[in-house]
Amino acid sequence: MKKVLITGSQGFIGSYLCSEMLSKGYQVIGIDNYSKYGKITRPHDKDPNFKLYVLDVQDIDTIYDKIKDVDYIIAGAALIGGISYFHKYAYDLLATNERILASTFDMAIRLFKEGALKRILAISSSMVFESTDIYPTPEGEQLKCPPPLSTYGFQKLSTEYFCKGAFEQYGLPYTIVRPFNCVGVGEEEMLNGEEVLSGNVKLMMSHVLPDLINKVLQGQDPLHILGEGNQVRCYTNGKDLARGIRMALESDKGENEDFNLSLKHPTSVLELARIVWKRLKPGIEFNFVSDEPFTYDVQKRVPDTTKAKEVLGFEAVVTLEQSVDEVINYMRNKINGKA
Repeated sequence: MKKVLITGSQGFIGSYLCSEMLSKGYQVIGIDNYSKYGKITRPHDKDPNFKLYVLDVQDIDTIYDKIKDVDYIIAGAALIGGISYFHKYAYDLLATNERILASTFDMAIRLFKEGALKRILAISSSMVFESTDIYPTPEGEQLKCPPPLSTYGFQKLSTEYFCKGAFEQYGLPYTIVRPFNCVGVGEEEMLNGEEVLSGNVKLMMSHVLPDLINKVLQGQDPLHILGEGNQVRCYTNGKDLARGIRMALESDKGENEDFNLSLKHPTSVLELARIVWKRLKPGIEFNFVSDEPFTYDVQKRVPDTTKAKEVLGFEAVVTLEQSVDEVINYMRNKINGKA
């Protein structure tokens, strides 16, 4: 069995990744310090081919003997949160994530030099395209457009340069993937989140879909949204993203390449709000009001997904409507104590 080390294994995307890799016959070693959500239970925890080490990725060398035979590393651990997180933790998003990456790549280089590791896959972000005006945005545009304005986006661009530097100096093979707006189940209330009211309901500091669902479930009317709701995103289900990441990791053609992984169809926040409202309040008139937007609330993120399709054969297949229904059911079950 091939063995993969996943940092940030208990996080939102990390949990999807663990389930995907285990379902395809991998042994999975997870590293997580529960810093985002606190100690939580994930579906993959009891799988006999999964082993979790609860520690900070910066201490990864303390378990070297346990990971020295891994075939792949997926570098997913990072401080990450919703839009307000970019403002509250502007320095930590840069400094802490750089330390996490340096520790991960130091270990990857060591393992590669000793003949075990085949490749590292780094999870970047659509935020590297924060300053572009090219849509759909193709791979390579991050090298042409102005650098990201947020420290989070800038650090994610740095993630890609970690890959390039490690390959240039040490020959470490890499793959870079850029998820676009992951949606799905398992996104919990984060620790140390700033409490901000959106109307009469606390703004969820994660992503827009659970925030909108939460407000409607709590009876907010009119519905509060950030800005005018003109922000355009491509909401991609976690199952699709995990599958795309695995395909990129397994493909020989994916070596030393970068891929946008996303649903192709763009949707504005206002359109998303209407979909959620119609699902939860059918027949009731939709009303909304605008809250003051955040500085780094990028107005448009739409990827060109041609490369992933042509090179990997990957396309996202879960529709936005399916994702909305999935998250609604999950949040309803949490409210009823069933999740």
